[in-house]
Amino acid sequence: HQIRVETQGSVGAQNELTDEEIHDADVVILACDIEVDPTRFAGKRIWRTSTGNALKKPKPTIETALAEADVESQGAAASGGGERKKSAKEKGVYKHLLTGVSFMLPMVVAGGLLIALSFVFGIEAFQEEGTLAAALMQIGGGSAFKLMIPVLAGYIAYSIADRPGIAPGMIGGWLAADIGSGFIGGILAGFLAGYTAWAVTKYFKLPASVESLKPILIIPLIASLVTGLVMIYVVGEPVAGILAALTTFLENMGSTNAVLLGILLGAMMCFDLGGPVNKAAYTFGVGLLASETYAPMAAIMAAGMVPALGMGIASFVARKKFSAPEREAGKASFVLGLCFISEGAIPFAAKDPLRVIPASMVGGAVTGALSMLFGAKLMAPHGGIFVLLIPNAITPALLYLLAIVVGSLITGLGYAALKRHGEEVTVGATSQA
Repeated sequence: HQIRVETQGSVGAQNELTDEEIHDADVVILACDIEVDPTRFAGKRIWRTSTGNALKKPKPTIETALAEADVESQGAAASGGGERKKSAKEKGVYKHLLTGVSFMLPMVVAGGLLIALSFVFGIEAFQEEGTLAAALMQIGGGSAFKLMIPVLAGYIAYSIADRPGIAPGMIGGWLAADIGSGFIGGILAGFLAGYTAWAVTKYFKLPASVESLKPILIIPLIASLVTGLVMIYVVGEPVAGILAALTTFLENMGSTNAVLLGILLGAMMCFDLGGPVNKAAYTFGVGLLASETYAPMAAIMAAGMVPALGMGIASFVARKKFSAPEREAGKASFVLGLCFISEGAIPFAAKDPLRVIPASMVGGAVTGALSMLFGAKLMAPHGGIFVLLIPNAITPALLYLLAIVVGSLITGLGYAALKRHGEEVTVGATSQA
């Protein structure tokens, strides 16, 4: 089957499909873990699945899509109904949370790197008003980091209720940040705003003559009012107390507890290579950045690099156990690992999970433990090894690099020893199935 793939990531849409290609397509496969706008595909047969499922099982995915895809009507596409409701039911909390995190991530990365750049002039240089260090801290910490929780909440609500959810979600997220309930409060505000806006959209009926007022007046007013009052009088203070206790525990925990937390987070990052467990650990680390807790994020990114790096090392060390295409896949996996893209190991894990996953988890757990033991702190939650080029983005840089190297070698050499001769590993999907 001839295919065309459009990607929609944190940099936006790449390799975009043309109207002619969409018109000529037999079926449209939406393989995504975040909400995308389906309006362009109204009237086409559409099949929705997860990114991981399409990567791991390309042939069954295409066959199932061709056999079972349904036509998406113009009304369903425009209103977010039909297929979208089916997707929301299937994906649930995970999809909505992941949508919020994906929109929040650029804000966190930019803010973290700007804060790190302000530290180039000295750890306390930003306290002197009028200096470049103070300006960088104002942009990064005073603006970008303040917006991260409202953006998280706003786009969780957007995933649930489409555009009507954005305003109440962001209002609830700002209240969560203002009250001190942090990322936990922001997540709760996003879901509360989203489901409130969705309920008003579905159940609040108006005469046709004034129906147009609903998206610009009725939904924002009711959803914002409900979300705001609940955050102020019910949810905000208790959640703020929980977050404060969690932050205090993380800041004051001994080396033994730090190592145990590093082991847990590292193993989670390597368990399903971009799946729900991986994303849960990652969201935990990103959320703590708002409360200036940077050590868990450092362990999470370091461990997340290990599986892909390890597969690259294994394909180099045990060359005779891998075919030529597999060795090429190993090179690509190594580069992806350097960029903190755990999914680089998926082609290997999909075919040989009983060896790849345990080897990755052991290496990731060791890396996470070493990172926490060394007291590593990471200001920006993405970028992989290239974040080391930014002064003070990672401290201590050399020990952090050592943790990554040790874990990657454990995974790579471990899998090289476990893999048997002559076993083929699927290295990816082509345009034919």
